[in-house]
Amino acid sequence: MSGLYDNEAKIKQAIVLLQKIVNDSSVPRNIRRAATDAIRYLQDSSTSPAVRAANAVGVLEDISQDPNMPTHTRISIWNIVSILETIRD
Repeated sequence: MSGLYDNEAKIKQAIVLLQKIVNDSSVPRNIRRAATDAIRYLQDSSTSPAVRAANAVGVLEDISQDPNMPTHTRISIWNIVSILETIRD
């Protein structure tokens, strides 16, 4: 059971970090929208933690190449992806 708790804790941590991006007005709107989409995937309780994480990583990897992204945001996204990539069912 601890594995499930670890996954939920990682998902919660990722959501908190994504919320910071969503609420940062220096981040371009399309990147904030992608962060919102990633949060929506992570909160989708109809799928397993690994599927939720994989869906969110897909959105974040698509946006991580955006040339308009502030450096601090890119680093945050890399950190979030690193956390989510450790989630296994």
